Amino acid sequence: MSLLSQLSGTLVNVGAVLLGTLLGLALGGRLPERTQRTLLQTLSLVTLFIALDMAGSLNRVTGGSVPGVLLALLALALGVAIGEALGIEEALARLGETLRRRFRGGGRFTEGFVAASLLFCVGPMTVIGGIQNGLTGDSATYVLKSTLDGIAALALAGAYGIGVGFSAVSVLVVQGGISLLAGSFAAGLLGGASPEVLKTNAHVLLLTGTGGLMIAGISWNLMLGGLGLEQHRVRVGSMLPALLLAPLVLGLASRLTG
Repeated sequence: MSLLSQLSGTLVNVGAVLLGTLLGLALGGRLPERTQRTLLQTLSLVTLFIALDMAGSLNRVTGGSVPGVLLALLALALGVAIGEALGIEEALARLGETLRRRFRGGGRFTEGFVAASLLFCVGPMTVIGGIQNGLTGDSATYVLKSTLDGIAALALAGAYGIGVGFSAVSVLVVQGGISLLAGSFAAGLLGGASPEVLKTNAHVLLLTGTGGLMIAGISWNLMLGGLGLEQHRVRVGSMLPALLLAPLVLGLASRLTG
């Protein structure tokens, strides 16, 4: 399979984020601040719906006798401890500030970059779509994700500015990386499972649910942005290690209580 086939969905997604950002920047300056805030609040509600739908996956997975919600809680707690120790939230903020200075971005550049990067890169469609694209060249999942991300980028860019557009780099690195790794590792690790089978895999369900809880934090942050209360935001960046820890927590719980 060619490199272009494996990355086709990612490239479409990157284009959608950039196009949505450009439209958001073009329209944002012409919209009253009240309208921009309301749009941001609307996006937060849609994001919350997606987050709750994802989090519902936790009801379909157990690790031995441990329910999925407790597995996710443990993964998140450990992930936050590691994330705070490593200063991931601050590292993301520094990256955003570096990009802002390099490209002379203004306003809420860093906040827009971090919020958009997390929103676009955390979730089941990122993982499943990457494996699907990498294994078979089928970019259908990423094309659907691109539509959602493009609309979200439009709304976010109107409120946060050009920093949202630079999240396209995060999309390229994360989704492209998953797609390329999938061709080499996913088939062996998951027994050559099809994308439909992957959706019912316990590890994928736990990742989906854990990611949903993190997306709920992003929804909260978007709502606070719409209310002008950013100082109370959730440090979602510090939770990122939970996505790596979730499969380990599931395996350990299954061994100890199975």
